Parts: sequence; C-alpha cells; structure tokens
Amino acid sequence: MIHLVGNQAFFTRRWVLWALFWSNAIGTIYGYYWYKEQLVYTWMNRPLWQIVFVPDSPTASLFFTLSLLFLLFPPKGTGIAVIAFRGIIDALAVVTSIKYGIWACVMIFSAAYQGQDMVWQDWMLISSHLAMAVEALLYAKWFRYGAISLMVAATWTWLNDAVDYMFGVFPSLSQVLMDDLTVICIFTFTLTGLSVVTAQLAIMEKRSSLIMNRWF
Repeated sequence: MIHLVGNQAFFTRRWVLWALFWSNAIGTIYGYYWYKEQLVYTWMNRPLWQIVFVPDSPTASLFFTLSLLFLLFPPKGTGIAVIAFRGIIDALAVVTSIKYGIWACVMIFSAAYQGQDMVWQDWMLISSHLAMAVEALLYAKWFRYGAISLMVAATWTWLNDAVDYMFGVFPSLSQVLMDDLTVICIFTFTLTGLSVVTAQLAIMEKRSSLIMNRWF
C-alpha cells in the first residue's frame, strides 16, 4: 500500500476533493464518449443487458466519483441500506479503479511491444488510467467498506470479466493483440483477484492504524 508522507489532512481538504471530483467526473463523461461506437454497436446488435458491461474504465471512475461525493457530503443516515450502499460503492471504486487503471496501461504497452505505433492518445490514456490506480490506493484508507462489500465488488468485477470474454464485449484492443485473447483473459481475471487483495490489505492497514493510534 502507499504510505502518505507529510500532512495526511491535505488529501482530505475540500478543495482537493473537489478538484478530484471534477477531474474524475469529466473523465467519466469522456470515457463513456470514448466507448460510443462500442455502446451503439452493442445496443443495436446484442442483448440489451450486455450494454452495462461494455464501458469498464468509465464505470470505475464513476464509482470513484461517487465515493468522493461521500467524502464531501458524508451521509447523515445510519440505516443499514445507506451503510451498505456506500460500502459497495467504495469497494467497487477501489477494486475497479486499480484493476482497470493497470489493465489499460498493460494493454497499451503490450501492443507497443508487438509493433503497434504509440500516438499521443495512448500517452493520454496511460496517464489517466495510471492516475485511476494511484488515487484508489491513496484514498482507500478513507473509504468505508468491509469484507461483505468487498465480496460484492469482487463478484461484480469477475462477472464483468466473464461477460467480457464469454460474449466478446471486452474493451476494444489493438489488432496485434487479438491473437492473445486467451492470455489477456487469464491476465484480466488474475488482475481482478490482485485488485481485491489490495483492497483487502487497505482494510487491514486501516484497522492496524486505528489500533496503533489507540495505544500510542
């Protein structure tokens, strides 16, 4: 996990949270636009239930954007439904942001390794997706999710993986990678597992910090 250096309060200042909120919100909108052709194709040619599984990275940044809203405006209700909803969103934000942030970067560099020319859009995607993973690692300690919420997030993300590769609605890949689909599928499922483990480590680190603060 990433250990913050210096004043940790900086990361929870409202102007920092608002800056992250708007950058993620704009990135989410742009991400759905990026998937426009695949969304339209899926809408016109495939069962409609599959469309929710098409835009992976934008949905991850949407979860993170909602989690930032929870930090900006903590829910006043303490009912089980509110706690459960926030926990699931926060868990999805961490798991999917780490997973798709890393996945996109690996796919781009893998295509470049096989001879695909890199253009400026590739570097833009690398920087934005790397930022997704980093911000998830930074803010996981302030998100409120537990083991049950994490299991729900893991189930959803693995279900997304299964639909992607069973029905062919995975994110568009460079043509040079199309003969590596089996390896990419295995890597994707494995990366989901590693992202879930990382999110679990964040819970353990948070609990350890709380215990240490009580004693010292």
